Amino acid sequence: MSNSILEAWTTLFRAGNSTTGVFGVFLGAVMALGKLPSADLATITALQAISVWAFMCSWNALNDYLDLDIDKVNRPERPLPSGDISVDSAKKGIAIMMAISILSILGSMSIAVDISGGLEDWYPALLIWIIALFLLVNYESSGGYSLRLKDRGLPGNMAISLSVGMVVLFGAAGVFEPFSQRAWAIFFVGVLYNLAREIVKDIEDMEGDEGRNTYAMRVGAEKARTVAWILLIFTLMAILIPFGVGIFSDLHLIAVIPAVVLLLMVKPKLMTSEDRAAQMLIKRSMYLALAAFLASSLMA
Repeated sequence: MSNSILEAWTTLFRAGNSTTGVFGVFLGAVMALGKLPSADLATITALQAISVWAFMCSWNALNDYLDLDIDKVNRPERPLPSGDISVDSAKKGIAIMMAISILSILGSMSIAVDISGGLEDWYPALLIWIIALFLLVNYESSGGYSLRLKDRGLPGNMAISLSVGMVVLFGAAGVFEPFSQRAWAIFFVGVLYNLAREIVKDIEDMEGDEGRNTYAMRVGAEKARTVAWILLIFTLMAILIPFGVGIFSDLHLIAVIPAVVLLLMVKPKLMTSEDRAAQMLIKRSMYLALAAFLASSLMA
C-alpha cells in the first residue's frame, strides 16, 4: 500500500482522533483501579481499547460515506469526494472495522468469564458497547424505525458526546468497576467538552449544511455560540467539583490548570466568530484535562 493510499485511509478513519478512544479506555481503567491494570485485566483493557478504536474508525468512515454530498461542498479534499478512496472500498473498510470491534469485545468477554465475578459482573461493559452501537445506528440511519438523531440537531450532538464520554465508563466497567466515582466524574467532563465542540463545529459548517437541521442552523450562529460557552462554563464546574467533594485530592487541581487556561481562551474566539480556532482550543483543553486526570491518578 503506497503512502498516499495509507494516508487517505488514515484520514477517512480519522485514525488519530480514534486513538483518543484508546486513551479513554485506559483512562477509565486507571481511574477505577487507581493504578495501571495488570494480568488479565490489562488484556481485557487492551482488547476493549482495540474495540473502541475500530468502532470509532468505522463510525467516522460511515459518517463520511453518508455525508458525501455535503462534503463535496464543505470538505472536497476528504478521501471520498476527492476520489482518493472509492465508495465501494469505503463500504468494505466500514464493515471490516466493525468486525474487528465485535471480535475484540468477544475476546474481552472470553477472558472475563474466567475471572472472579465472571460475566455477571462484566456485563455492564457489554451493555455500554451496545448502547454506543444503538446511538451510532440511530444517528447515522434514516430508516422508518430510526430516531434519526443526525437530523434532530442538538439530540444528535448529544448522542455523539455521550458516545465519546461512555468510552471512559467502558474502560472502568471492563475492570469490573462500572460505578467508579472517578470514572463518572471524567464521563461528565468529556460529555460537556464534546457537546460544546460539536455545536461550534456545526457553526463552522453552516455554509455547507444548508438544508440540514443542525442546532446552529436552527437557532443561528450567535445563539449557538452562547450555548456553547454556557456548556463550557458547566465543563469548568465539572472539572473543579470533583476536587471540592473529595473524589480527587487537592493536589490534582494543579494538574488541570493548563486545561482551564485554554478553556477560558475560547470565549474571545467565539466573540470574534473565530469558530475554527475556538473548537481547536476546546479540543486541546479537553486533551490536557484528560491527561492531567490520568497523570494525577497515577501519582496519587
